[in-house]
Amino acid sequence: MAHPLHHAESSARKFGGVPSDYQAIHDWFDASKEHLALFTHRALRHHAQRLFEAERAFGLTLTNSAGREIPVRWIGEQHVREDCQGRIPSMADWLRRIQPEPWMVNGHIEQQISEEPFGDPRSAWASEVAAGKTVLGLKDWMAARATQVTQST
Repeated sequence: MAHPLHHAESSARKFGGVPSDYQAIHDWFDASKEHLALFTHRALRHHAQRLFEAERAFGLTLTNSAGREIPVRWIGEQHVREDCQGRIPSMADWLRRIQPEPWMVNGHIEQQISEEPFGDPRSAWASEVAAGKTVLGLKDWMAARATQVTQST
């Protein structure tokens, strides 16, 4: 299927009512097309886990304009099957097919010192070193600072 409207028309034929009864659900499944209008957008919502997410988003059932109560999961399953050649893949089915790129693996920890909520003593020490206020190493500077705090109290 090429468009959520076609899925909605299919739902109306299958479950009754009119396409607009189902449009929001099919729009939700295909929302990732906003970022990449290729079939690979389906990796984000066309799998079993997202069927349950659709229930959380839209409720367990939808009452169509014909008064029939339809499980949202059935509507999602119909959408996914129509796009995935009759099957409902798992999230793992999609993720296993990602081709690794160097930027995806081997993360690294930033070595620069950042301000933390309670103050990182390394920041204060580095500032004093940069300003020429101390030549002490971090460990000695912290010990001297602790001595100054206890003497002033």
